[in-house]
Amino acid sequence: MNTVALYERMSELSATMAEAARANDWDHLSNLELEIRQIRDKLQMLEPAEGPAIPLSGTDRQRKMELIKQILQDDREVRRHTEPWMESVRAMLGGNARGRAVRAAYNSFATK
Repeated sequence: MNTVALYERMSELSATMAEAARANDWDHLSNLELEIRQIRDKLQMLEPAEGPAIPLSGTDRQRKMELIKQILQDDREVRRHTEPWMESVRAMLGGNARGRAVRAAYNSFATK
C-alpha cells in the first residue's frame, strides 16, 4: 500500500472519528484511534523524518496535502467534542481525590 492510500484510509477513519465524537460514542472513537495509530506508525516507517525513499509525484503530493488538511479538520471536530467531556472527567476525578484526602485526614484526626 503506497503512502497516499494510507493517508486516504487515515482520512476515512478520522471522518468516522468525528462522527463518533458527535454521537458521544467513546468506545468506537477509542477503537478508531487505535486503527489510526497503526497507520501513523506505518507512515513513519515509509516516510522517515529525512524524507521518503520514493518522492511523490506532483498530483500525489497535492492529494496528500488535501488529505492532511481534512484529517486536521476532523481532529479539531473530535477535540471540540472530547475536550469538554475530558474536563468534566478531570473535575470529577479531582473532586474524588480531594474527597478521599479529606476523609483520610478526618479519619486520622478522629482516631487520635
